[in-house]
Amino acid sequence: MDYKTLMEKAIEASKNAYNRYSNFAVGACVLTENDKIYKGCNFENASFGLSICAERNAVGSAIADGERKIKAIAIYSPNTDNCYPCGACRQVLHEFKSDNGIDVILKQGEELNIRTIDELLPEGFNL
Repeated sequence: MDYKTLMEKAIEASKNAYNRYSNFAVGACVLTENDKIYKGCNFENASFGLSICAERNAVGSAIADGERKIKAIAIYSPNTDNCYPCGACRQVLHEFKSDNGIDVILKQGEELNIRTIDELLPEGFNL
């Protein structure tokens, strides 16, 4: 799957965000090593610590389906360009990266900005 299509699916997912407290919608779409795709959106809760980011939602869907290796993730917010993953999401992505790492695809205007998870989280935590 090409990264433009992955971003389009992240944009679709952002439309389902439940963001009544922050008004900050985010959508994510992961591509696994088996070329399966999983979408996620953020959903908030009145107890803010219980809110879930779009990235972890998408990863969780992949994990629930038996996937363990992610090779790319597209992240989108209509609120801002370059919607980078938070620290918790970076660590989760690091945990499930493929042997070749993960490309993190962000939207910057009409262009795609592609980074790697290792760039965004150098020396990520491993056991």
